[in-house]
Amino acid sequence: MLLQLLQKKYRSPELESQLEEPWLRAYWCSTREQEFGEYINTCERCQKVNRKHGKKYGLLQHIEEPKHPWETINMDWVTGLVPGCKENYNACLITVDSLSKSMRCLPFHKGDTALDTALLFFNNIISTCGVSKIIISDREPKFTSEFWTNLYDMLGTKLSFSTAYHPQTDGLAERMIQTMEDILRRFCAYGMEYKDH
Repeated sequence: MLLQLLQKKYRSPELESQLEEPWLRAYWCSTREQEFGEYINTCERCQKVNRKHGKKYGLLQHIEEPKHPWETINMDWVTGLVPGCKENYNACLITVDSLSKSMRCLPFHKGDTALDTALLFFNNIISTCGVSKIIISDREPKFTSEFWTNLYDMLGTKLSFSTAYHPQTDGLAERMIQTMEDILRRFCAYGMEYKDH
């Protein structure tokens, strides 16, 4: 009703303060202020003409196609899992090979340090798959720590971090996380422990 009223009465959106007074005087409903604010905040025309603040976005960077398995990997952390085994793991490190789309899920504890995570990664990924040339990840503090940075400088691996609120950069890992969560939901529904699978 609010949308129809405003579109009928005002052919182009105005500032909230200019529209609010006549609307509040003419009509009453229990959620009128909330509805009015939602309309103003979601009005497509208003959003298009708003002044943009801040720097312009840069161009997307092309990710080089890997030539060998595990040469380029995507990594992400899943936390907040329900502890599902006697070790009480409540988080998982997802590692996905960009070429083969092979995924490894490494359970760990949310409170583990950067060193614990590095040892987990070394023992389960580097020791079996080799050293990757490029690792794409979000800006997880455990991964951006000084330890990891120094380790990968010594190994000659390039760390590529996604920008804030841009999950498309690490989309491969994000998609695999969805798949893993679906699988875990099915296992947990039958009382199985995800560490064993």
